[in-house]
Amino acid sequence: MAKLTNEDVRKLAKELGVKFVRLQFTDIFGVLKNVAITVEQLEKALAGELMFDGSSIEGFVRIEESDMYLRPDPSTFAVFPWRPMDGAVARLICDIYNSDGTPFLGDPRNVLRRAIKEAEEMGYSMNAGPELEFFLFHLDNEGRPTTVTQDKAGYFDLAPVDLGENARRDMVLIMEDMGFEIEASHHEVAPGQHEIDFKYSDALSTADKIVTFKFIVRTTAQRHGLHASFMPKPVFGIAGSGMHMNQSLTRNGENAFYDPSSSDGLSEVCLYYVGGVLKHAGAITAVANQSVNSYKRLVSGYEAPVYVAWSAQNRSPLIRIPAKRGSSTRLELRSPDPACNPYLALAVSLKAGLDGIKNKITPPAPCNRNIYEMTPGERAALGIGSLPENLYQALQELEKDTVIREALGEHVFNRYMEAKRIEWDRYRIQVHPWELEEYLTKF
Repeated sequence: MAKLTNEDVRKLAKELGVKFVRLQFTDIFGVLKNVAITVEQLEKALAGELMFDGSSIEGFVRIEESDMYLRPDPSTFAVFPWRPMDGAVARLICDIYNSDGTPFLGDPRNVLRRAIKEAEEMGYSMNAGPELEFFLFHLDNEGRPTTVTQDKAGYFDLAPVDLGENARRDMVLIMEDMGFEIEASHHEVAPGQHEIDFKYSDALSTADKIVTFKFIVRTTAQRHGLHASFMPKPVFGIAGSGMHMNQSLTRNGENAFYDPSSSDGLSEVCLYYVGGVLKHAGAITAVANQSVNSYKRLVSGYEAPVYVAWSAQNRSPLIRIPAKRGSSTRLELRSPDPACNPYLALAVSLKAGLDGIKNKITPPAPCNRNIYEMTPGERAALGIGSLPENLYQALQELEKDTVIREALGEHVFNRYMEAKRIEWDRYRIQVHPWELEEYLTKF
């Protein structure tokens, strides 16, 4: 995103006829929130003088410490192109501050900023590029979302079997109007499933773009009479939706993952980063796959990563190194899903990679076989472990991982664990339709 100042925002708001401004931020689960103001209040907003009740936001603060301030990041200013230009609506993404003027430790954007600062102190900058998948579903006669799609298309298909093509086209055009550089857009492997990829950028801008992306996709789908879902596994028996996260570090303007003198073109920094991510994979999963439903996607047989390994050749391990080298050298973390909080997911990934660099964590040898076809004994012989099988196991991994806990900070860690344990217990004690189908007449 362009680096704008407060003065730039004032001028643009006037030139573009902005009447309303949405001040946006996320809760700890990545759900987008917003406080709407008129343009007459923009000056107060830019000065960081607008207050809101933080106790009403999931994972923020208690009722007795609820006064919080929104500080807009001027570089995130954008006008919503689907709104009328007469009385236009713009948005600004905000950082959250305490009433004493200090950054709020529970702000997910602040969590990522802390990880970025640590990288900078080590001489590195992080770039990231996501590959977001989602489903387009029909609504029922009362306007409620279903899991029904008339779409029978598959990977890279086009109209007429791809009935979401027009909606996807509008999504791309809107994103471009809002400053995205779209690299690819296509139908995915499952009926009704789509993917849109945008160009990588620095970690904070990428996280901002992910929350904006999801907002645009859902809004545009609604205008086409459809429901867009980023739920990881909405339909049994078909592929779930992932958000592969491409990551690299730069140092002095050069890609720190690339070493032309090595046999595979990968630097020691890259290998140590891979080693760090593999070491902390279990705890990362609790953040990058934050819902009960996430683990219905992380099963063998649907190309979702299950096994903690890496390769430069195949897509079955957790981490893949794409073939391009030079400035494009990067790793692709394949486990995250699009329901995660991107600020937290990027923060814990970066923190894990930096831990690998600091402590020179050498990864195991790359696994260039199809891990899905290996026997448990073969995997054990190669030291290939598995990701947590459910949210409860992932939370156990997070609780004992001091590096990832440090990345989140104690405030976010404690609130996150509390909420997710409640979520797991609510799921655990429910009687599900499968159980009734399986047992009601049997016993």
